[in-house]
Amino acid sequence: MDHQHPILFDEVAKATIPIIDTFNSQELANTVNAFANMDHQHPILFDEVAKAAIPIIDTFNSQNLANTVNAFAKMDHHHPILFDEVAKAAIPIIGTFNSQNLANTVNAFSKMDHQHPILFDEVAKAAVPIIDTFNSQSLANTVNAFAKMDHHHPILFDE
Repeated sequence: MDHQHPILFDEVAKATIPIIDTFNSQELANTVNAFANMDHQHPILFDEVAKAAIPIIDTFNSQNLANTVNAFAKMDHHHPILFDEVAKAAIPIIGTFNSQNLANTVNAFSKMDHQHPILFDEVAKAAVPIIDTFNSQSLANTVNAFAKMDHHHPILFDE
């Protein structure tokens, strides 16, 4: 069944934009994730979320980082500065990412064709010890992302 309500989502965006700077990291991630899950385009909202997220990116946990870039990629909404900031925030906490967060992050970067070799190296190192926790979709997305970005990492691919 189709339960999309475009008018509701447009009204939510209209109400959200003026107060977006009061949102915390989870609220920002959940907002863009909801719009992406409903495949509801709202470029202004996505730009405003990026603008609000960047100054507080260090407060995002692994799931919020992964969900945010994944939502931007699902909606094909390019924001290179946000992606660079997400990578910078993710690298020091990469050990807290689970298999789905690792896969979703590199998949989003590859969908947006956003190069960040250091992030990909760190994801590879973090993935190897937990590779048995990856489901088939996460494995496929991870391998596809590395291949699409032409990022061969011996630890991930030769082990």
